[in-house]
This record gives sequence, C-alpha cells and structure tokens, in this order.
Amino acid sequence: MKQVAQNYKSGELAVLDVPPPTCAPGGVLIRSLYSLISTGTELMKVGEAKLSLVGKAKARPDQVRKVLDSVAQQGALNTYKKVMNKLDSYTPLGYSLCGVVVEVGAGAEEFSVGQLVAAAGNEFALHAEYNWVPLNLCVPVPDGVPAEQAAFSTVGAIAMQGVRQAEVQLGETAVVIGLGLVGQLVVRLLVAAGVRVFGIDTVADRCRMAEKAGALACSSPDEAGIASLERSLLEASNGLGADRILLAAGGHSNGPVETAARLARDRARVVDIGKTKLDLPWNAYYDKELDVRFSRSYGPGRYDDRYELQGIDYPAGYVRWTERRNLECFIDLIAREQIDVASLIAGQFPIADATDVYQQLSSGALPGVGFLFEYPDVPQQETGPAATVARSANPTTGSVRLGFVGAGNYASSMLLPHLQKDENAVLARVATNKSLSAANAQRRFGFEQISTDAQEVLSDDSLDAIFVVTRHSTHAELACRALETGKAVFVEKPLALTDEELDRIVATVDATGNDRLMVGFNRRFAPLLTDLKGRFGDPGGAFSLRYLVNAGKLDSTSWYLDAGKEGTRFAGEGGHFIDTLTWWLNSLPTEVYAVPGPDTGDVIVTLRFANGSVGTINYVAGGNSRFPKETLDITGGGRNGRLDNFQSASVWAGRKPSTKKSRSTDKGQQTELAQFVAAVKSGGPMPISFDELVATTRATIAVDRSLASGKPEKV
Repeated sequence: MKQVAQNYKSGELAVLDVPPPTCAPGGVLIRSLYSLISTGTELMKVGEAKLSLVGKAKARPDQVRKVLDSVAQQGALNTYKKVMNKLDSYTPLGYSLCGVVVEVGAGAEEFSVGQLVAAAGNEFALHAEYNWVPLNLCVPVPDGVPAEQAAFSTVGAIAMQGVRQAEVQLGETAVVIGLGLVGQLVVRLLVAAGVRVFGIDTVADRCRMAEKAGALACSSPDEAGIASLERSLLEASNGLGADRILLAAGGHSNGPVETAARLARDRARVVDIGKTKLDLPWNAYYDKELDVRFSRSYGPGRYDDRYELQGIDYPAGYVRWTERRNLECFIDLIAREQIDVASLIAGQFPIADATDVYQQLSSGALPGVGFLFEYPDVPQQETGPAATVARSANPTTGSVRLGFVGAGNYASSMLLPHLQKDENAVLARVATNKSLSAANAQRRFGFEQISTDAQEVLSDDSLDAIFVVTRHSTHAELACRALETGKAVFVEKPLALTDEELDRIVATVDATGNDRLMVGFNRRFAPLLTDLKGRFGDPGGAFSLRYLVNAGKLDSTSWYLDAGKEGTRFAGEGGHFIDTLTWWLNSLPTEVYAVPGPDTGDVIVTLRFANGSVGTINYVAGGNSRFPKETLDITGGGRNGRLDNFQSASVWAGRKPSTKKSRSTDKGQQTELAQFVAAVKSGGPMPISFDELVATTRATIAVDRSLASGKPEKV
C-alpha cells in the first residue's frame, strides 16, 4: 500500500510502498477514502525536519536534556546510535480520516465490514491506504454525511475541545486569534453555540472566510486592525471586552497572548488550542486576573493508553465529553447541517501526489485551509492487509538466514547494525506491527522481505533462526511458536513474565526437543567485564557481589509503566543483572529475597547461590540522572573487583589496583550476536545453556513473589 512518510533527519518526504497493517484485537482495519492534511501541525513537523541538527535541538530542548542524561549513563557512542536511529527513520504524517471498515478485530464487534467510519490518532489515522484504528478512536459516520466532510472529524474534535475548555455561554463574546483550519472550525462552533465571535489573522482571505461563517468582524493583527476590532468588540459587549479568547495561532511571536490581554474583559478566560508562544505579560494578566487554560488535543482520553489502546471508556457521569464522544458530536453537527465544513475544502489530491502537495503548501502556493488526500478504490486482494512487500532475494550459501519479529529502537540501534556487518548472517525477513517500522528496517538494514504479520516470519522455512524483539508481554507466546518451528530462537529479555509462561516454554522444549534458545542477556559478553573476570581469577570459595543499578525515573509515556500487562520494571530488566551474577559465579541462584525501596520501582534483591555465594542488586530509580547507570563490586579470596558502567574495570589483588578503561560503553551485544550466529551455523551449543536461562528467569520472577509475600522465595 502507499503511505506518506518523512525522514526527520534529512527532511525528505516520500510516498512509500509498505505492507498494510494487520487487524489486531480491539480495533478495525480501515481502507481510507479521504485523509485531512492538518496544515498547522503537519507543516510544523515538516518544517522542523528540514532544520539542521542544531535547529532541531533548539526546537526540542526537552529532548536535548534526555540526550545529555543518556550520554552520562550510556556513553556518547551508544547515545549517538540511539539518537541517529530515531532521527534517520521514516515517520508517519496524518491523524484525521474517513474510510470503510474491511476487517473487524476481536472486541470491536460494534463495527461491521463495509461500514463508513471516521478515525483519529497520529499513530493510527495516517495518510495511508490502510490503517488499523483502535475502538475508542473510531466512530460511525451517519447516512448522508459525505466522506470528505467526515474526514474533518479529528480536527473538528480538537476545535470542539477548545470550545469546551472555554466554557462559553449564550450571548457571550469571544475572540479567535488565528484563523487557520482549527481557528475556522472554532469560529463555526462558537457561532453554532450562540456566541458573538470576532477573529484575528494575518491573512485577509481567512478573515473574510470567518466572517462568512458568522463572525461579526475580523481583522489583521497590526495596530490599526486591532484598534478597529477593539471598537467593534466593545460596542458589541457593552464596553466589557471579550468573555473568552481562544488562541488557535502558532509561531514564535508573543503577539497573540499580548493581544488577548488587551481585548479580554476583567476575569475573562484565555484558552490555548494551538502551539503558540506563551510569555504572559504579568501586569496585564494580573490586573485583569485572567484565567489561562490549555486544551489538550481531542479531549479526555488522549494520551491514556488504557483509553485509546485498551478500549476502557470513562463513564459519562464522570467524564461527559471524551475524545470519542467529541468525534461523535462533531460528526452529528455535520449530519444535522449545524456546522459547515464543505466551504473549508480548498483542494483534493491523489495520495500519490503528496510530496508535491506539501511543497506547495509550504511555499504558500496553495491558498486555503482545508486540503484532503483521496485514495483509489483498489481491490483488497491486490493490496490488502495480508500483502508482503519483497525484494529479489539473494541468499548467500552457508550463511545463517535470520527472521525478525519486531524492529523497534533497541533492535535497530543495538542488534541489527551488528548483524548487518556479520558476514555469516543474512537478514532475510522482518515483521513489525507498524508498516513504516518494517520499511525503515528494510531501508537501513537490507531485509529481503517485510510484512506486518509475524506468522509470515514463523512459517518461513528458508530461515535458520528467529529473533523475537517485541514488547515483554508477547515474548513467551512468540518464543513457543518459534520453537515449534524447529529453528533456533533468540528472545530479547525477559523470556517470560510469569512462572506459568516459563512452564509453557519448558514444556514446549520438552515436547519438540528443540532447546536451541538464546535470551539477550548481553552483559556477560561485555569485553571489559570478561577481561575483569579473567584478571580477578578464581580464588576459590564463595564470593560476595553487589550490583548497583541507577535505573532513573521513567518517562510518563513509557509502556514500562503498564505493569499489569508488561510486567514490573524489574521483571523486564532485572534478568540482565541476575544473569551477570550467575555467569560470574558459575553457579545458579537458589533463593531470592526482595524488599521495596523508598521510590516507586525501587527494589533491593538478595540472592543466594548454589556455591554459597551471595549477591545483592540495588535497583533504584531515585538517583541523579547523570550518575553512571551500573556499578558492580566483587569481593572474595582477599580480592576486590569493580566495574564502573562498562567504562573502566579495576582489580585489587596486591598493593595497587590494576585498572583498564574502554573508550566506548560496550555492553556485549556484538559478541553475544556473533556467538549466537556461530552456534546456529555450526550446530554447536547455544552461548548460554538452557538451564541457566530458565534459572535466571525463575529468579527474576521470584523477585515479584518475594515483594508480595515479604519472605524469601525458592528458585
């Protein structure tokens, strides 16, 4: 299928041929008819992508702080790889469309195949021929509403949420500053609500458009225009001024917020809908005691994965207008002809012409505010959701053919670059949930075939090994399905989240006889750590080990926070550190005792091992973000060793410490992958034994049990 995408590093816009998404539970697969170009949000993204790296940094100072923190913890090279991986990737555009349902996922049976729907979401309602959209971001389109008008529903919901935040009342006066697409819709909604509306915009045609929609007067933002509008506003409000000011402008000028203060009445409300500069003039806002509010996108539910992805609605008695109910309301206003969007349509263009359309919009060659992409009515069997995009395959005799399920940021920055350089490996096939993720993986790493269906990887008999690099909750299921194919399997940690999942993996190995399994416990392969172990030597007897992990706070959008589905944070990452202790001691853990720390997510774990050694893992989130992430201390036989964040390693075995340093923070991924590929090619043992993988995973799972019971738990 065709999809519009942009490379954020180079600024390149392209219409790509990518595999259509599959229909997942909790949503519907939609064949697009029309998608709306958001001339404000999308052109801002297009403009940012064309900036230099310095310009991008200035535009996103919040991301720069994260990068600096990562450099301190992960090292400059690893941070650079991750940043470049994110930048040098195709990203989607679009978030408002209308189309026809072609497949219904489990749990979304309120929709039916052939039904006309409107859809929202900058990760779902994209400029693409097919889109999978979750239940709460999709609404039926009533009979009689043209599809091209229904495509305005998402931007209409944004405008509607802004009006709701303003809490306007009949007979009030309002000023809309910025009369682009959102501003025009705000004007129409306010007029429909019985509000006397005034508008401000730099473009005269937009002012006239708003006046035709019912605004009493509109002007330019220069002094003469504002003075004229102010006189009209005071006359209409009996000398009071505007009850509500709605900011639908963008840009870096502070003019909109200064104008808002000038035109507002005493104790008026100012609502920011767009992305405008908000350097509030203190005296002006204080003197009038102005109420400043923000309007967040389409309404309540936005950015809440439980609402958007899991379909958990908010009860109407507590949250009357969610983003889905805003979508429904806006479509209903169109159906009852109480709001006009047809007059906003300035052009409709084939999706194939998207790059030219964006260039014309950026240059100002296309006047107007409402532009739509239209999609050809291609028979589903030709480009339908089960399709695969392939290049001519050139397998190398004797090489190990690899298939990937998942190709997210970790795989793309820490695994695939190494495998791409391995002369013994061929990247044969990849399947990802999102179409552009597969296209990015093919463009960057040369996969022969791409799709959005994991089963196509699992059923490919030409493959020698399958990598499972997906979210934690899917690992055990996919690992079992991959083992059943008889191929070697590499699963990124964790192998399983529960004892039941791990029992199923063990049963699958027993039933199939296929124990060709590897888990991505890469620390034991780190060059500095393996060298440290060799220099430390084996003094005999038991060891005492302490592993400090300065994990840091999670971003509020991290899927790690969904512990109910993806497991606790330690369940996802803790296996790394338990495996490292197990490898150093050459002994399996037998008992785990865990207690919570003072911060959310903190856990202090004590492990006993079969050889009498004791290890502690302090996994803490409350430390300084610039402090090194990992520190390992080893004591035994009159010797001490220390690993400092894979950058230096020291042994105290005599009068002076012996220290080695590394220029890069190498945590062992390259060596780990090379050994796995070599084992697959030769048929030799896996780099980590199956017994160790199971013991480490059981110990990791036991940590949560111990936290719940408050007692030591046997492994």
